[in-house]
Amino acid sequence: MNKRTCMRSGLFVILAAAGCAGSVGQAGSTSPSSDHNPFKNVAYFINPEYVANVEATAKAHPDMADKIRKVAQYPTAMWLDSIASVKNLTGWLDEAKKQQDASGKPTLSVVIVYDLPNRDCSAEASAGELKVAQNGLQRYKSEFIDAITAEFKAHSSQPIVVVLEPDSLGNLATNMALPLCQEARPAYKEGVVYAIKSFALPNVSVYLDAAHSGWLGWDDNRAKIAKIFKQVLSEAGGPGMIRGFALNTSNYTHLSNRDGAVLEPTNPCPNELTYAKVLGKTLEMYGFKNHGYIIDTARNGKGNIRKAWGSWCNVHGAGLGERPRAEPEPGIDAYFWLKPPGESDGVSDPSQPRYDPMCGGPDASKGAPQAGKWFESYFLDLVRYANPPL
Repeated sequence: MNKRTCMRSGLFVILAAAGCAGSVGQAGSTSPSSDHNPFKNVAYFINPEYVANVEATAKAHPDMADKIRKVAQYPTAMWLDSIASVKNLTGWLDEAKKQQDASGKPTLSVVIVYDLPNRDCSAEASAGELKVAQNGLQRYKSEFIDAITAEFKAHSSQPIVVVLEPDSLGNLATNMALPLCQEARPAYKEGVVYAIKSFALPNVSVYLDAAHSGWLGWDDNRAKIAKIFKQVLSEAGGPGMIRGFALNTSNYTHLSNRDGAVLEPTNPCPNELTYAKVLGKTLEMYGFKNHGYIIDTARNGKGNIRKAWGSWCNVHGAGLGERPRAEPEPGIDAYFWLKPPGESDGVSDPSQPRYDPMCGGPDASKGAPQAGKWFESYFLDLVRYANPPL
């Protein structure tokens, strides 16, 4: 992928933990506590709705059923990608509370917040419902963020991680040549600031989306996004208002192999672990200290599966990656399946609404349904190509 071209990183939004430790969530704070990792010493919410999709697939494919059912034991993030989807949050968090009460252990729910006006302004498949020109920012605040905040407050005894607005600020760093992204710029910033302030609750940890190495790993792009993060966090109350950053959301870049060295040899961040380290050093120059990282490992088990690093839609040959767990590497808060494995990135039929050419391209799997719908054949491939194996 050309370093000037944006790549869609996914729909999961992680918001930084406010109030979870010491100064986090306090106006004027400069760094979150380095020893407060919200993924540690907790159980993880297992979403019964996701388990039901996995179980239905296992029953339909008895020859692979044992491997398929193993997937259901791992946690996945829950996506809030429309105003209507917020109604699902009550049920999810109520179920998480039941699991917490049954185990006697704090049970962490991971929520992706993804509905900014002019959302994903450089793609079609993940384009959202709200428009800047149609009072979208006010609706985002009052009908979306305020409603989510109310649910978080109503479930104050439960730990929650939010991944905030995948792709949004990354688009501001690299795609200002697109009119829709130009129009979105002030709304993206104001909307993200509003969400960060709203989620500054003792039980909520926020991770701001920072795309992936193939998009923002370049030296100039890292500098651009660091400046944007600094501006947004200054308006929100300081770097300590978030716990950290989410990487590789809904993407495929391997943790440590030579993905980038093959596709774009001059990118200094050829994989996601390198990107986390290099981005951290860049952000330190802009006042960010002791922030943690989440890396989405739902579909990056293989690596080297794309002809172009910019291919993001249902990439053929992908496999499940490392299993969700806390502190897998120094500076990494968690590996987590932010993109629920098996949910489509976008429809592959060009005659359908929201079709994006990427979803019909040479790297994309055929027969894909609309974004967010269960894509059974793709899920089966993720199981087959899992690395480590199931």
